[in-house]
Amino acid sequence: MLPVLPHQLAGHWLNQRFDDNIRKNYFRGMDFAGPEGDPGWFGPGSAVWHVHSHTSVLIFGLQCASYLERLDPSIFWMGMHHSRLVEKGGDGEATGRLDPAGIAVRLGHSVAFFIGTAYGSTETAERLARTVRAMHHTIKGIRPDGLSYDADDPEWLRWNYATVVWGIATAHEIYHPRPLRGDELDQYYGEFVRVGHALGGTDLPTTKAETLDCLKSYLPKLGLTHGNAVATGINVTDPFQGAVDWAVRDTMPGWAAQLVMYKPPNVIERTARRSAVWTSLNALQTAMGTAPEFTAAKARVAGGTAVANTLPTYELGTDPVRDRETVEATMA
Repeated sequence: MLPVLPHQLAGHWLNQRFDDNIRKNYFRGMDFAGPEGDPGWFGPGSAVWHVHSHTSVLIFGLQCASYLERLDPSIFWMGMHHSRLVEKGGDGEATGRLDPAGIAVRLGHSVAFFIGTAYGSTETAERLARTVRAMHHTIKGIRPDGLSYDADDPEWLRWNYATVVWGIATAHEIYHPRPLRGDELDQYYGEFVRVGHALGGTDLPTTKAETLDCLKSYLPKLGLTHGNAVATGINVTDPFQGAVDWAVRDTMPGWAAQLVMYKPPNVIERTARRSAVWTSLNALQTAMGTAPEFTAAKARVAGGTAVANTLPTYELGTDPVRDRETVEATMA
């Protein structure tokens, strides 16, 4: 019998944790193995399959997207009022402190959505999109300064979409061992827009350059809230959290880095820090191996497909009205 190597032990432990905390709770009802020949929204050979199959970099990219997204004060207050991320007091009001249990739930739903829509069956992707749209329909309210917010606002959907595709693609560019570049990376941006359309987005950017222009165009609306400020930079005192916070801020576009008062260190230190993050993310991926969902998706289309990919079928305004309690009851 061959000896069990340390990275294999680590991979078994990590996969068990992923199974127990995420896959078991948030992947229920998803189909990756069938129907045979169904390419889903992207299919074999797509840029999305390549990018999203690196789970640890995908998760890091979602953190980058979330950081940039919250520079919109309306999104910050949506989170304070509606998100599981924020601890609620006995009166139901947000305390301003993060809720560890809520963070785990949000992470589970996010990972499930971006894996499920990437290489799940067409029906799986459609169901996930319907659920997220239904939740967005319930997120409406008033900021403390009196301005209203609405998660169905086309401008908000466009900003939210741009931050997500940019965050995932940028993390991929910097930390994937075989990153897409140039036109191949633009293929990812062009493919991923299907997810944005499925969530109700319109007039969405389809290339890296368009996405960066889109993000910068929102600068007059952005700002650093007190809640965001206390959770970044020198206000983060835990060493591990501080390292992650640095890596996230290091990916920001130049104007966003200025907004959060981040200045990259000299090239030698920056290279060393990025190398450490690269090693950590890729060591995690190596230890865990290929996600079983991706393996199942590849087997699903091993015999070929009738079309390269299917397309989301959502038409604006066709969703039924459901309250938040009803929506949450449907979420795996």
